[in-house]
Amino acid sequence: MSNIPFDIVLFDLDGTLVDSARDLCPAVNHALAEIGRDPVSENTSRGLIGGGTDMMLTRALEATGGMIDDGEYRQLTRALLDFYWDNIAVNTVPYPGCIEALQELQTAGAKLAICTNKSEKPARELLDALEMTHFFPVIYGGDTLGRENAKPAPDMLHAAIADCGGGRAVMVGDTTYDVRAGKSAGLPVVACSFGYCDEPVTKLGADAVISAFAELAPSIRSL
Repeated sequence: MSNIPFDIVLFDLDGTLVDSARDLCPAVNHALAEIGRDPVSENTSRGLIGGGTDMMLTRALEATGGMIDDGEYRQLTRALLDFYWDNIAVNTVPYPGCIEALQELQTAGAKLAICTNKSEKPARELLDALEMTHFFPVIYGGDTLGRENAKPAPDMLHAAIADCGGGRAVMVGDTTYDVRAGKSAGLPVVACSFGYCDEPVTKLGADAVISAFAELAPSIRSL
């Protein structure tokens, strides 16, 4: 198998490598129940993901009756996070073909890194629980450099590339946050149509779109 034309492949986590809505949806509904709101469906919850916990909770509140005051919001955020961290990998699984694709990229000589807006601690806990941490010597969460530097800012992408030793890199994600961060960092971007796309995947502005992980390495080689 020929090497890919990139030294580094950066990955988003939720909706890109793993189907975490399976555990995020119960966490959101746990928080909503705390204030007497109706639950959202798992299908609806997939459209709430992107931008981190605060954005997800804000979207859930707006979808079920509107925002609440700041004090109650902070308490609800804590309730959501506590529930999620206690159940972080009950139902979450890697997408079909994900592990094989990561192995293929490593075999081809690429260094792999995580660039997620999920906070670093739960991101690492999730990767540990799914026995995926060994693929990623570099892991950046949305709070690693401070929330002001989370995606769509390019800061964590630049930092991850530097930690990997520098070189030509490509970003793989599923939302406008990933595409905008990649473009701001001057990188080509591959979008995953099976993820939690916050815009139609054809409108995200990615350089390539995949519908399954079997397409990832060939798509990267074509960039």
